[in-house]
Amino acid sequence: MRPGEDFFNLYSHDLIRVAVAVPEVRVADPAFNARQVADLIARAAERRAVAVLLPELCLSAYSCEDLFHQGALLDACRSALSFVLEASRDLSIVAVVGMPLVVDQLLYNCAVVMCRGRVLGVVPKTYLPGYREFYEPRQFASGDAAVLDGIECGGQRDVPFGSDLLFQVEEQPLATFHVEICEDLWVPTPPSSEAALAGATVLLNCSASNVTVAKADYRRLLVASQSARCLAAYLYSGAGYGESTTDLAWDGHAMIYEDGGLLAESHRFSYEPQLVCAEIDLERLAQERMRQTSFAQAAERQRERLRRFRRVRTPLELPRRGRLLPERRYERLPYVPSEAQRRDERCAEVYEIQVQGLVKRLQFTGVQHVAIGVSGGLDSTQALLVSAQAMDVLGHPRRHILAYTMPGFATSRRTLDQAHRLMRAVGATAHEIDIRPSALQLLADIGHPFSRGEKVYDVTFENVQAGERTSHLFRLANLHRALVVGTGDLSELALGWCTYGVGDHMSHYAVNASVPKTLIQHLIRWIARTNRLGAPVSDILLEILDTDISPELVPGDAGAAQPAQETEAVVGPFELQDFNLYHTVRFGYPPPKVAFLAYCAWRDRYAIERIKAYLRLFLERFFQSQFKRSAIPNAPKVGSGGSLSPRGDYRAPSDAEVEAWLRALDLVPEHE
Repeated sequence: MRPGEDFFNLYSHDLIRVAVAVPEVRVADPAFNARQVADLIARAAERRAVAVLLPELCLSAYSCEDLFHQGALLDACRSALSFVLEASRDLSIVAVVGMPLVVDQLLYNCAVVMCRGRVLGVVPKTYLPGYREFYEPRQFASGDAAVLDGIECGGQRDVPFGSDLLFQVEEQPLATFHVEICEDLWVPTPPSSEAALAGATVLLNCSASNVTVAKADYRRLLVASQSARCLAAYLYSGAGYGESTTDLAWDGHAMIYEDGGLLAESHRFSYEPQLVCAEIDLERLAQERMRQTSFAQAAERQRERLRRFRRVRTPLELPRRGRLLPERRYERLPYVPSEAQRRDERCAEVYEIQVQGLVKRLQFTGVQHVAIGVSGGLDSTQALLVSAQAMDVLGHPRRHILAYTMPGFATSRRTLDQAHRLMRAVGATAHEIDIRPSALQLLADIGHPFSRGEKVYDVTFENVQAGERTSHLFRLANLHRALVVGTGDLSELALGWCTYGVGDHMSHYAVNASVPKTLIQHLIRWIARTNRLGAPVSDILLEILDTDISPELVPGDAGAAQPAQETEAVVGPFELQDFNLYHTVRFGYPPPKVAFLAYCAWRDRYAIERIKAYLRLFLERFFQSQFKRSAIPNAPKVGSGGSLSPRGDYRAPSDAEVEAWLRALDLVPEHE
């Protein structure tokens, strides 16, 4: 986002809206088809899309067969093209329309790329299917047969012609389009693969593709995998109602994918024209290509072939003025799938990753016991559950889990009771160690005012308690030849919410270190709901989930039903800070983009001024606490956006300044 741009407009954040359209056609009736095509282009422009893709040979209909060799049909198609060009002259949108076109006495199956009444380029189909129900080589020549690289089309001369065209939007260089046609995608090396390596970020496929049983699933697989391999968006539009059913049928399948993920899809077998829109995140694609260095290596291997690509300047005015939010749905909890089945699958997979990591570490060290501090809160609960499952896998009795709850000056009756009941239900060897005497001795040794009866609850007071707990655990591990299992999670690491060194920052193995707080909540709920460790454990887990998140280091009302200290009052709501963490670290988005996406996802709960304030808090804490992450224990990585290990997924200097990020954050408005 640049100064002066409208924050609440998606085009200010390197997003673009695109459309795929499926018109009704009449076989060999270009005049009728042109009206349908022009109407859909206009509808896409009304939706403020910048590109619309229509099916293969949609001006004639795909199923004309030998009628393609009739001069009357070809003449009518040229007239239909002129109609569409004139109808779209005042529309600021790139349209891709399929039609047959004669060049040097050869007939080509083409995609015509147009904008504001002008033809920008023409792309011929490269691969012509001539198997099973397809007979295209009977009517058409492959684009490889073309000699000319410029043709006359739509009343214009020297129109770029070929499969080597990249259409780059002048106002948004990240929006670079490449077009291929139907079968071009179904071959081992689609033209779009090289186009992506040459810089195309949005790949478009004019298709016809008749329907047979289960073919739609295969199409989805093709489009998803091509968009993922190419780190690109992929638009696909297939022929629909009106094509000849003499021997075939058509389902009007249209899709928009981004980096392997489905954004939008048409309703198959519709009897009405369809227009499907979605927003593409160009910055995400650019970031992925920059990070995935093997993409650059692939381009290097093909650099001689990539030099043949020609860039076509596309003078398209983007609709940057006024409020325009994405129709695309952004997950509020990006680490947690919203769909129930996928969420269960994610929880099962994360849990197994955690368990396997601990099992391997115990096998390697030859240690058969673990020592773990159990507070009655979320993180230590999840670590205890992982430890229990690890013991089951190893064939060790769960009493090899040496579990210690260590009440301090602010421990509530609720969490202490939950800790004891959970340790017993899991089958661990349960202990209670009151750390107040040793903590008080240390406070007295260093001359802290609390040791003289003063109610001073500063960071030293808090860290003495955290340090005493960790110190006890390590010495207990020495005594019993055990391995200390860490409990801290990814969210706390990101926010620096841990006591460095001799504190909860340190352990022998940290099973939760790449699992964010929002996901830990769902993991515990999933374990409870599936009774994975038995009904008695499940009942206690549900109580723990209803307990406020707290470090319980500052005393409060002894009779309160919940812990006195609330973590989120200091570091901000975890649901929002996890959102900020994911989009900052996983994609490298600048603060205005993160705030905009947060607004799109959370605006019914958080006003923009709160989103901005919490993002500022996140950035400040994230940069200030890098020194802690530079020295963290080993831990298994569980997700693509879920590791801050300096040995694994995130390497950063401990003394980097945050000023550039805060200056960028100033572009976010204070009010809506």
